[in-house]
Amino acid sequence: LLYEAAWATSWKDLWRWRRIISSFAFLIVIMTSFVVALISSALIPGFTLALGFLLGGIVSPPDAVAAATVLKGMRVPKRVVTILEGESLVNDASSLIVFRFALAAILTGTFSLQQAVGQFFLVSLMGVAIGLAGAHLMYAIHRFLPTTPAIDAALTVMTPYILFLSAEHFHYSGVMAVVSGGLFMSFRAHEVFKTGSTRMNMVAVWHTLIFVMNALVFILIGLELPEIILGLGDISIAQAIMYGVYVSIIAILVRMLWVYSASYIPRWISKKFRERPVPDWRHLLIIGWAGMRGVVSLATALSIPVLLKTGEAFPNRSLIIFITFTLIFITLVFQGLTLPLMIKATKISEIDPILPDHEQHAGIRLRLDIISLHQLNVKHERALRNNNLIKIFAEKLKGDIEGHQKFLTSSEVCTGRAHEREEFQLIMANIYELQRLEIARMKREKTFTDEALRNAEQLLDINDLKLSKTMYK
Repeated sequence: LLYEAAWATSWKDLWRWRRIISSFAFLIVIMTSFVVALISSALIPGFTLALGFLLGGIVSPPDAVAAATVLKGMRVPKRVVTILEGESLVNDASSLIVFRFALAAILTGTFSLQQAVGQFFLVSLMGVAIGLAGAHLMYAIHRFLPTTPAIDAALTVMTPYILFLSAEHFHYSGVMAVVSGGLFMSFRAHEVFKTGSTRMNMVAVWHTLIFVMNALVFILIGLELPEIILGLGDISIAQAIMYGVYVSIIAILVRMLWVYSASYIPRWISKKFRERPVPDWRHLLIIGWAGMRGVVSLATALSIPVLLKTGEAFPNRSLIIFITFTLIFITLVFQGLTLPLMIKATKISEIDPILPDHEQHAGIRLRLDIISLHQLNVKHERALRNNNLIKIFAEKLKGDIEGHQKFLTSSEVCTGRAHEREEFQLIMANIYELQRLEIARMKREKTFTDEALRNAEQLLDINDLKLSKTMYK
């Protein structure tokens, strides 16, 4: 899950907003873990400070997938979404490191703050180094060895496990290895995954895999819930729910306070920060309120060992998992349902000058078509004169270029464009459906082979994909 999140993260946007993301990352995890540890150890009978830090490490990272799902289709500034995704990626890694140290303290019975701080930076940096080294190795395998689309897809699934296990073998952070390796492979993807079949196959595999893994974690918690409730012991379900509500309120309040503090306090201290634009309180409100917890917290809670090294039952394991489940439920339902209402009430708008999606697509296609036509005229002049297929392709490029230019320079109102695009998409969807029915009828005939019809169906699927993904939306 972390590898896919790193792969999907825009390195350009992550670097552009690195200061804001870094101010919301690492420290907010440590602060949340610290506050949760103090309050939970004082509130819950038999709950030690180490168990509190363990719980804090589990519940501190927000889930960018949950926030992105809620925000999908809403008018939210691109910068806000980028910050949420980047912060979630970094906080997933940092929270799992906090979890690792807290778990080690519980299993060994010893903890030294000075040693832990030094170890934190050591295991993190060495984890990054091993992740980058492993990513370079996988890069070389993809690029220089004879692979097929299926092999490439399989290797991408193996990569996060190779990176994680390699770092953990040397007792460094496997999480940081996975994140750094994922970012590197994403940045160099255009050099190793060059064919359309490879990229489409890999994307399909990963979309299915991530969906199954996300669902599997919630299925596992559902299957374990009866045993978790039985494992609560002397603590009643009502008490466990109450503890979960308390921890949820703490996590939400700490995040809201930190988001505003990290944005405004530096302006009071430093003149350099005062020279920058004043953060919009509405954007900070959305960033703070979009801190829903999700599958990473749940998966981390389920990874708590059942037994200690002495063979005794892990203390309060069932309670920690139950509190985590309660917090996820509260944040997903309460914050998830109120976030769209909050966005509408605050009337936030785009901050940065970003072109609409349909204009961006037209601009991209225009540049690609221009460079393709230039290549034909300069490098393939003879083929352009003698090869009829190349001539047809060049004429198509010229027509596309003219169409894109007219679209970008058109003075039509946006509402008119939207109506035409919607009508075009409906008509094309109807035509594609008709073509699929015709292919189904041809399968019952003996004129064409099944292989030829499958190829035609695949081309139809690609055209349909273009319509839904890359049309001027």
